[in-house]
Amino acid sequence: MMKASTHIFEKGVFIEDTATIVGPKEKAGPVGKYFDKHFDDDILGQPSYEKAEIKMHVSLIKYLMNKTKHDPKDVDLCISGDLLDEIMGTSLTMREFDIPFLGAYNACATFAECLITGAMFLTTGKFKRIICSTSSHFSTAERQYRFPLELGNQRTPLAQWTVTGAGGTMLNNTGGKVRLTSCTIGQVVDYGVKDANDMGACMAPAAKTTLSKHLRELGVSPDYYDLILTGDLGEAGSRLLKRLMSEEGIPLGDNYNDCGVLIFNRVAQDVGQGGSGAACSSTVFNGYVYKKMLSGEFKRVLLVPTGALCSKTSILQGESIPGIAHAVSFEVV
Repeated sequence: MMKASTHIFEKGVFIEDTATIVGPKEKAGPVGKYFDKHFDDDILGQPSYEKAEIKMHVSLIKYLMNKTKHDPKDVDLCISGDLLDEIMGTSLTMREFDIPFLGAYNACATFAECLITGAMFLTTGKFKRIICSTSSHFSTAERQYRFPLELGNQRTPLAQWTVTGAGGTMLNNTGGKVRLTSCTIGQVVDYGVKDANDMGACMAPAAKTTLSKHLRELGVSPDYYDLILTGDLGEAGSRLLKRLMSEEGIPLGDNYNDCGVLIFNRVAQDVGQGGSGAACSSTVFNGYVYKKMLSGEFKRVLLVPTGALCSKTSILQGESIPGIAHAVSFEVV
């Protein structure tokens, strides 16, 4: 059933299981104990960081199938994405699996796009099991969007640290302890921000648009959820979102947080405003949040991954950087 931009999943869509794999910095962060696997060397023995990200994503999907005791033939579809040119990393990841593949890209909001698309397919009854996954890597993102690592450029105060990791969710329509209850599909929102280092300011207006729309279309207040979690606004972007929501007449309380704030100790780990990247929301949700839901600490969660829609070309041509955000709600069965 649709309510404007919000779709209510009346037919069951469930999380069968999740998997996460992260780098050393992420493992050392405040929620590091909730991640399934980690590695100590962020190049993973590969000749390039891009190949390391591919290896990480391959390992993630293999681990998820191993956890759920499934073979590729049991999985109807894999919907995945990353931040590299033409989602190169994910495309090369999927050559390792005999599974139908749809590539997704909405910058750091890609995980939400994967979940929404997967859930929609599952409600048709023509699919039974779908993997949704994303990856990102600090070193691949830095040299694609900013500067070669060898230059050692000084980071600006509003910059964020791209999460090195991969997170995946196995969805099905047969049963699980956590189900997807609704989603709100976001729209591109552009406030004219042109600073490629200030991702929070690019994405916060989109988060405000989607979050306020979700709450109003469902007729609920923020305290309906035990946790409202944006993707990677970081510290400054989260403060901006709170201000924008207050101006909308929907103040956010203590049940609001941000994956980019949670994943790192911002000052001690020297990560600027916090985490970012396509794996920021997928690792925090599939690790920390999902395990908190299984333990009963959270019963209703609203995940709102956020993305800054830019490329090397658009930035160099002086384009502004619009944002997008999608919302997906979960409930313990």
